[in-house]
Amino acid sequence: MRGLHSLQTWILNPSGWYVDQTSGETVSGARGITLKLGTLNMGQCVTKCKNPSSTLGSKNGERESSKQPKRSSSHKEEHLVSGKAAGDILVNGTKKTDATVEGSQQQAPSGDTKKKETGMGVEMSSVQRIEELFKRYKDEREDVILEEGMERFCNDLCVDPTEFKVLVLAWKFQAATMCKFTRKEFFDGCKAINADSIEGICNRFPSLLNEAKQEDKFKDLYRFTFQFGLDSEEGQRSLHREIAIALWRLVFTQNKPLILDQWLDFLIENPSGIKGISRDTWNMFLNFTQVIGPDLSNYSEDEAWPSLFDTFVEWEIEHRRKEKETKCITFSGTDDLSIDKQT
Repeated sequence: MRGLHSLQTWILNPSGWYVDQTSGETVSGARGITLKLGTLNMGQCVTKCKNPSSTLGSKNGERESSKQPKRSSSHKEEHLVSGKAAGDILVNGTKKTDATVEGSQQQAPSGDTKKKETGMGVEMSSVQRIEELFKRYKDEREDVILEEGMERFCNDLCVDPTEFKVLVLAWKFQAATMCKFTRKEFFDGCKAINADSIEGICNRFPSLLNEAKQEDKFKDLYRFTFQFGLDSEEGQRSLHREIAIALWRLVFTQNKPLILDQWLDFLIENPSGIKGISRDTWNMFLNFTQVIGPDLSNYSEDEAWPSLFDTFVEWEIEHRRKEKETKCITFSGTDDLSIDKQT
């Protein structure tokens, strides 16, 4: 209110002049109102501009004029005219009534202004809460949340760092590296999920997990996971085999493909021939699980699949053939044993 009061004072009387009716002289030399450099402070000036009963108004002007010696009738008429003018005119030539209305309009903020101020207040308080939350887990020497801070963050969220929830949260935060949140990632992420506290983040988990079930959202999460697993500081372009296996298990937590276990067994049993997983192989595997049936009968090497998929299909078909033969031998051996017992 103090800043607004000073602003109104400056608008209504920028020069610091006020009207003095105690003299009959004017700046133009004619008898009437004299403009004198004000000895009143700015607050008093505004008060007198607003209050018609002040010395700037016609009432006090008439009272002061009554103390002076009586003049001729012509002087009285002239004084009445000047008294009327004193009640209506400010130093900047604006009518007093108009200036008062203008001042009151500036003083009363509009509804939109109030809403904006309220919205800014809420936003500021939310930003402050996010700031306090970030400071709780940030590193002492760097302005980022590192591995130790991530562990404490996950503990407060009552989740394991290897849980699917943490991967989804990292996805919403658009984290570039595992076990690390930059200040920007943390702030933008909290705003994206509309949460500014541990309790708020926990309450958002159910909706985030449901969002990750949507086909288009899951595709985005799936592709994010590959980038998330890379070591950006080393400039990696492919995932280490062990990390890729762990991330495939993690990202398919809610919608596990039927062929996933066979695919991961293939990667585990063939370590020498598989050093890393490229981005193309990672992305195409999602299409593979959606197109190729669990029996692999509709797979064709003529299509543009990565060569690793050709190797996998051959390995899996051979693996199934051996399992079938083993079952047949076991079953046949059991039948022979039962026949011997009968004889």
